[in-house]
Order: sequence, then structure tokens, then C-alpha cells
Amino acid sequence: MSRGLFVTGTDTGVGKTIVTATLARILRLRGVNVGVMKPVTSGCVERNGELISEDAELLAWAAGIECDDDVAPYRLREPLAPVEAAQLEGVKIDFARIAACYQRLSARHDFVLVEGAGGLMVPLNGGLLIADLVTHLKLPLAVVARPNLGTINHSVLTCFAAGQMGIEVKGVIVNRFPAMPGLAEKGAPHQIGSLCGAPILGIWNDLPGTPEQVVETLAAEFNNDPKSDIILRVLGGVEDSTCNTGSSASSCSGSCTGCGA
Repeated sequence: MSRGLFVTGTDTGVGKTIVTATLARILRLRGVNVGVMKPVTSGCVERNGELISEDAELLAWAAGIECDDDVAPYRLREPLAPVEAAQLEGVKIDFARIAACYQRLSARHDFVLVEGAGGLMVPLNGGLLIADLVTHLKLPLAVVARPNLGTINHSVLTCFAAGQMGIEVKGVIVNRFPAMPGLAEKGAPHQIGSLCGAPILGIWNDLPGTPEQVVETLAAEFNNDPKSDIILRVLGGVEDSTCNTGSSASSCSGSCTGCGA
């Protein structure tokens, strides 16, 4: 099975889809065969009699793959908590079906990004939550947080809940950071990084434009960040560089020329 990462948010509307799509775009540009998945989407739009997940479409566009049923297995009409939207349509969200889709994507791709719905405690099926799906898929977690007042509490609670359920949190990305931050926004990333037990892996700007334009701009900004390689290694999207002796660049003695040490 391929490597993968589950992307969750501290709340609804924090920009998980933009962050997940941007990570997919970055990995694709770096030559990684990346797959994407939005297991459950509520609030889908109807086109030609078919429900469409616009979130999944953006992810697939960023990764350069087809948005098929494995990418978006559950597409629900009403913009409600998934368990409620599913009940209205007589649908039962089945973790086994989601896992089968994930396994097929893993067979086709070297790395798979999975975007959740809302936050970790969002119910999917009875008492089963997004967090239970993360555990079921055996994936580590990246948390997307908002920058404004209240985010410290939401971020710490999310990371704490993940830890209580044995989910590894790779790091937190603070998204939609304003061009002119107030005192709350200025201080939030430091507090989140200090209290969550996971590193801040990025502070991403709030940008105008279509989702595709925002993704492309964020991907370009990320690639210009000197810490981008380290961040991708932390997230698991790329492996450590190796020199021509097979040693990692971080442990190379400098006696060869393969890693540039």
C-alpha cells in the first residue's frame, strides 16, 4: 500500500480543500505520482442529473487525475453533517467501502492525500466519527487551522483528541492568514506550535482568485520556501534524498559527491 496523509480541519470552512489541493499540486510538480480522495462530501451540486463533489474535482485537478468514484465515493446533496445528509437520502456510510476505494487508489499512486469533512469529531455513521475513519485507514494527520481568535482552543483540542485516539499528528498548517493581521492572528501560530505538540508546517496567505488560481499561487509560494523539502518529508510526501553510497543527505560524511555535501 502506498504512503498517505489524512487532512482534517479545526472547523468547517478553514480551507482544507485548498490546502489538500495545494499539497497535491506541489507533489505532482515534484514528480510524485499522487492520488487524492474526498471520502464524503455533503452539499454537492447537481449536473446533468448527477451529484458532483466540487471539492473532489479541485483535488483531482490539482493531482492531474480523473475524479472517479474512488476519489469521491459518497456524494450527498444537503450541506449538513454527513451523517444527517446521508440519512435524508437513505444512505449508510460504510467504512469498508471507503477503505476499498483507498486501497485501489494506493495501488495506482505512490502517495494518497485524503481530505476529511469538517473536523475530527464530525459524525459519519451513528457513533463513528471522522477520527474513527482516520484510524480505520491507519493514516497520519495534518491539521488545517484558521488564524483568527478562537483558533488556539480549536487547534489544541483537535490535536489532543487525535493523540487520545492514537493518531499521529504530523503538523499544523495555519491557512488564510490575512495580509494585515491583528494581534490575535499575530500570536496564534506561536501559541498553536507551543501547545499542540505538533509543529507549525506553514502559515499560508489568504489570497483572492478562483480556487485553481489560489492553489497555483500557494504552490509557487511553497516551492520558494527554503524549508519546503523538510516540510514535505515531515508530511511523508517525499523521501529523504540519498547520495550515491545510499546514505541519507543528513547522515552523509561528505566523502562522496552524490548528495552535494
